[in-house]
Amino acid sequence: MKYDSVVLGAGIVGVSVALQLQRRGLTVALVDRRAPGMETSHGNGGLIQREGVYPYAFPRDLSTLLRYAGNRSTDVRYHPAAMPKLLPFLYRYWHHSRADRHAAIARDYSTLIEHCVAEHRALIEASGAQALLRTNGWTKVFRSAAAMDAAIADAQRWQREYGVSHEALDVAALRAAEPALSHALIGGVRYTDSDSVSDPNGLVVAYAKLFEQLGGRVLIGDASTLEPSWRVATQDGPVLAKSAVIAMGPWSGDLTARLGYDLPLAVKRGYHMHYAAANGAQLNQPVLDAEVGFLITPMLRGIRLTTGVELGLRDTAKTPVQLEAVEPLARGIFPLGARLDAEPWLGRRPCTPDMMPVIGPAPRHDDLWFAFGHAHHGLTLGPVTGRLIAEMMTGAPTVVDPRPFRVERF
Repeated sequence: MKYDSVVLGAGIVGVSVALQLQRRGLTVALVDRRAPGMETSHGNGGLIQREGVYPYAFPRDLSTLLRYAGNRSTDVRYHPAAMPKLLPFLYRYWHHSRADRHAAIARDYSTLIEHCVAEHRALIEASGAQALLRTNGWTKVFRSAAAMDAAIADAQRWQREYGVSHEALDVAALRAAEPALSHALIGGVRYTDSDSVSDPNGLVVAYAKLFEQLGGRVLIGDASTLEPSWRVATQDGPVLAKSAVIAMGPWSGDLTARLGYDLPLAVKRGYHMHYAAANGAQLNQPVLDAEVGFLITPMLRGIRLTTGVELGLRDTAKTPVQLEAVEPLARGIFPLGARLDAEPWLGRRPCTPDMMPVIGPAPRHDDLWFAFGHAHHGLTLGPVTGRLIAEMMTGAPTVVDPRPFRVERF
């Protein structure tokens, strides 16, 4: 089986890359060990974060660091046994999170974020997935005036710097928008330029079906068998391609290391659980309890509760202590009913220490390309990453300057 390109990894990023290459006239095979969208892309909060111009930074104030050090915080937990291996990454993450460095990163990062909603909407329309799309934004809610004032100040700064719109919701406005939320909440900030989806896995599947309709091939295979230049084993036989794209999310580092690249990659783990809505309650849009660190969002399966960050090794067994900690707090702001899943779902967000994805050509191999490391914004940035990679690979003018995302920065 011979193709112009083989894309390794069928999450939102890999599917988007394969689809954008196929749309530009290349013949493409998409290879993964599982069906499209069944790993990290399966279980996120469904947000397409136009407001996410500042990627999530490492805290630098002493009070927050001390709180996290106690390992009882609801938004961040860590595995002590993993710390010796993670500390070099965390130090570099902390380094890049200094305010001036973070602002410089945002100037580059925002060039991708700027296109996230438009690129998703174009693929949603082309794939017939409009039923999954919500265009009414999403909301952070608050229990204290100090936290809400800080969030409003951030939103005002993002609007000044990057034109990201928002609405500050007082108690009455929040009640009108989300009548089922607790009266203990004092207000919220709605990010009106952002979208969300009611089934992230369903969205990836819709994009993959469009890719197949355009002539692309989805294959089950083992990316670890990749050999220059370029051959990979699949259940249907070996695939031979002129070029290869590694878009394997948290597993990308395994393959790039085997090819001789020493990249500073880590994962942020997270959990979700679905619940029935009790007493006929309705949640209209995703809601983040910013002070506790969990998101509740209406999905096709039910109300999805997602946790914050668990720092640990990628393949360590599930330890859903965060979910157990935030579930009663989530029930306190919205009437969650019975659990709908047999066990919590675990996902792994692929991260770089400078909070920006790796997008571009591999420096020591011809016709090898990287597209991974999107951290919390994999769903958000999948389509624009796919477009950028496809434009670079076909020699077309690029939607943004790709240089800040090059792997050589490490």
